[in-house]
Amino acid sequence: MEETKQFPAVERRRNLAVPFDREAGEVAVFQELGKALTSSLQLDQVLRTIMEKIDEFLRPDNWSLLLLDQEKQELYFELAVGKASQALKDVRIKVGQGIAGWVAEHGETVVVPDTSKDTRFFSKVDEKTKTDTQSIVAVPVKFRDTCLGVIELINCIGPDGFDPRDLKLLEALSDFAAIALENARHVKRIHELTITDDCTSLYNARHMSFILETEIYRSQRYNYEFSLVFIDLDHFKQVNDTHGHLVGSRLLAEIGNALKARCRLIDFAFRYGGDEFVILLPQTSKENALNVARRLHRLIRNTNWLTPEGLQVRVTPSLGVASYPADSRTKEGLLHLADEAMYLVKNTNRDSVAAANLGILPDTVAGADPLPDIEEDFDAAAAGHEDRPSQLPPERMERRREGGL
Repeated sequence: MEETKQFPAVERRRNLAVPFDREAGEVAVFQELGKALTSSLQLDQVLRTIMEKIDEFLRPDNWSLLLLDQEKQELYFELAVGKASQALKDVRIKVGQGIAGWVAEHGETVVVPDTSKDTRFFSKVDEKTKTDTQSIVAVPVKFRDTCLGVIELINCIGPDGFDPRDLKLLEALSDFAAIALENARHVKRIHELTITDDCTSLYNARHMSFILETEIYRSQRYNYEFSLVFIDLDHFKQVNDTHGHLVGSRLLAEIGNALKARCRLIDFAFRYGGDEFVILLPQTSKENALNVARRLHRLIRNTNWLTPEGLQVRVTPSLGVASYPADSRTKEGLLHLADEAMYLVKNTNRDSVAAANLGILPDTVAGADPLPDIEEDFDAAAAGHEDRPSQLPPERMERRREGGL
């Protein structure tokens, strides 16, 4: 069931009975916001502080922060406070539509004392929220020349209009919001770079270790199964030697994209290093994981890669599968068994699939009939497998002993 979006709680601090020194209050606002920006990278905390100050000083009936979805060119409500604010959580406004959309499109502040006299006013939002918008003040949230969103105040214009000093304060607060949003985007991008492989844009081995630990904890708690599929491209060095390393990198990226495209939303695709990939399949039994491995095996070996570049590169894979808890209950054990199953394939005939404690799947060997009745073959492959020496090369075993991936 999809979670309903709830706006973060924003404290309404206004106290109409207590007068305050306007200049001292403004100085305090900027000091508080400066501290928030320099001491916290939590976007919600900074934006909440900004919106509380808007409520405290400008006292609108309703106010909101809309952010721009650059891809869809739509505004959505990130924060909303006031009557019927929760009715706004799923509302989207196209750029150019209504007052907020106009501000986002033109990057200019708008003060509308009477919405009934402004043709830009979009009444559909009032109909949805069952409110009566009489006046609007909307300012763009801009970083340099890029509009990131809009701050919109509803019904805050008195008989004498909107105080120019209040407008300056609101525009200054929008600048703080823009800095907070841009900081958050940079932090997000930096985080993505630390967990993402540059060549393929898949998650990297470091992140795989974290996700695998998380999945073990989750599966232990809820009694789930999950599986790992290791994939190694056979004779990949020949691609580099024949076509060059740039073509090799593009081949890795194209195969990585193909693997990711065939994952479910809950699955994870990683580049393990070199020409190796790993697919983590949450809530997937070993039997189902083997079917996935068969399909991925056929996908890679039967595809002409880099055809847009006129190359039509063919490559075969060796795959290994291990599952929790059937094969191991530890991160190290699962990695070792899936890796070892893959090396069992590479050290024999390559171009097929092997499973921990089962051996090579006969129906995946080149030239075999597709999907025969292989239950007895699985039993035969499993017999004596526990006593077989490790298939990993010495340097791989050394990495395992040192605790590396």
